[in-house]
Amino acid sequence: MRGMGNMQGMMKQMQKMQKKMAEAQEELAEKRLEGTAGGGMVKVIVSGQKEVLEVLIDPSVVDPEDVEMLQDLVVIATNEAMKQAEELTNSTMGQFTKGLNLPGMF
Repeated sequence: MRGMGNMQGMMKQMQKMQKKMAEAQEELAEKRLEGTAGGGMVKVIVSGQKEVLEVLIDPSVVDPEDVEMLQDLVVIATNEAMKQAEELTNSTMGQFTKGLNLPGMF
């Protein structure tokens, strides 16, 4: 019956870890990361869960003759913000997967 005690202890540790993971994910959802392009003319704000929350475009960069440039700036700013969100996710959630080989978990 000794194995049952170990199993209960493991289950409690797993529940603790799940709770901490849920708290960490909630914290990520509250984080705001900003990517910019064109010297700040275009800003994209994302959550720590990689959800685009805002796109801010300075009116001076809106040129009907050069829509492609504006599109490029939005892509650049979005990618920058997403990269920051990815790095934050990896550093925040990585503590739970150290030593585990779980590709694509987050």
